[in-house]
Amino acid sequence: MLVSGSTKVFALFGDPVMHSFSPLMHNTAFKRLKLDSLYVPLLVRRDSLAEAVDAVRALNLGGVNITIPHKEKILSYLDEVDEEAREIGAVNTVVNRDGYLCGYNTDASGFLASLNSVSFDPKGKKVVIMGAGGAARAAAVALVFQGVSRIHICDIDTKRGEILAQDLSRAGAGTAVGVSDYGASFSKALKNADLLVDATPVGMYPNHKENPILMRDQLHPGLLVCDLVYNPPRTRLLEEAAATGCGVLNGVGMLVHQGALAFQLWTGRKAPVDSMQRAVLDALKDENR
Repeated sequence: MLVSGSTKVFALFGDPVMHSFSPLMHNTAFKRLKLDSLYVPLLVRRDSLAEAVDAVRALNLGGVNITIPHKEKILSYLDEVDEEAREIGAVNTVVNRDGYLCGYNTDASGFLASLNSVSFDPKGKKVVIMGAGGAARAAAVALVFQGVSRIHICDIDTKRGEILAQDLSRAGAGTAVGVSDYGASFSKALKNADLLVDATPVGMYPNHKENPILMRDQLHPGLLVCDLVYNPPRTRLLEEAAATGCGVLNGVGMLVHQGALAFQLWTGRKAPVDSMQRAVLDALKDENR
C-alpha cells in the first residue's frame, strides 16, 4: 500500500485498540476497490476524547470508528447525530464533511444482518442481553424495532441497566422490558429466553480465558447464544452453549456488516463484504492456531 500526500486517512478511536480487526478489514476494502485511503487504530484514553475529536477536524481525517469506551460520550462532541444513533444513544461511526462531524450507528443494522445469517427472526421472541453499554444499546434498540416481545437487561451496574430499560420502554411500546443484576431474576428470564446476547467484553482476547458470567446449567437447548466478541471466534461462553445444545453465533458477522455500512458512509461506495469477511476469518484462523 502506497501512502502519499493525497491519501485519505480514516481511524479507530478506542481503548484498547491494539487487537482490533477493523484496520485489516477496511484496508482490505480500500485495496480491493483501489481507493487511495488508509485506516489506522488510535489509542484514545477516556479523558482525551474531546481532543481526539478536535483532531479529526485539524488533521482532516475522512472519518473514524468509535469503540469502547467512547460510543456514548462522543455524541456531545459532534455537530450532528443521525436519528437512529440518537435513539440508540451511541455512535460508532463519524463522517467528516469538511470539518462538520456527523455521527451514525451501524452496529444495529450489522447486528440484525448477523441474526439473519442464521435465519433467526426476532419478532415475538424473548431476549436477555448481558451488558448495557453502546453495543448492548444498539442490539436492544434493533430488537425492539423488530418486534421482540420481551427484553431483559442484565448489568453489574444496575443503574446503567435501568437507564437503558427506560429508553427501550419509550422506543417500543409493544416490548416488555426488565432489568436486573446477575441474580435470580436473571436466571428466571434466561430460562424462558429464545435469544441471549452477550454485549460485554468478557472473554475477549487477550482475556479470552476468563470464565463466562453465567454457568452452563443456566443455558438450555433451543436458546440462540450470540456473543458479540469476535476474537476469539469461539469464546468460552459459546463453547459452553454449544455443549448444552444451544445455537451459537459469534461477533464476526456483526463486525463485518457494521464495518461495511461505515465504509459506505465514508466513501459512497458499496463495500466488498466478502473480501472483508474473508480477511477477518483468515486472520482469526491464524491467530487462534
